[in-house]
Amino acid sequence: MRGTLRWAAMALTIAAVAACHAPDPNAPRQLTKDVSVSGQITVADVKALRDKGFRTIVNMRPDSEAPEHAKYPEMQGAAQAAGLGYSYIPLKKGAPMPATAPEALGSVLTRLPKPVLLFEETPERPAKVWALAEASRPGGLDAAAITQAVKAAGFSADDIAPQIAKRIAARPKR
Repeated sequence: MRGTLRWAAMALTIAAVAACHAPDPNAPRQLTKDVSVSGQITVADVKALRDKGFRTIVNMRPDSEAPEHAKYPEMQGAAQAAGLGYSYIPLKKGAPMPATAPEALGSVLTRLPKPVLLFEETPERPAKVWALAEASRPGGLDAAAITQAVKAAGFSADDIAPQIAKRIAARPKR
């Protein structure tokens, strides 16, 4: 009995230590050297993100989704006060990705300073929007590299692989 209790206590201690050192689920995850994704950020996070080297923030969380989170104008104000570029491309939770989202993101990635942080409640949907935007970009990464970038960030792009292939095939030929 004592040995069992000792092992149980040790297991609880290990679990507690591991929980204290678990990676932050909202920490930025790099897709490329110029683009990272993260979960929800706050106004208070903006200066720290600037200090980490980000030059643009793209808010992909709709204002109506979580009343307790900062709205577009507040996030834009914090980004501007920190000297960062800012864009808003909302993705409604539980709804299909807007067909215009990859094109809007592609435009942002062309116009605004890099590196760029894309954020939403969870980083998976911004990673997939990036994958489709990258697949549409002339001279962009190939399908395997796009899929690997999304996978390295902790997500799967298997569900959008046909869309990635279709967009790559439709890229303008040089």
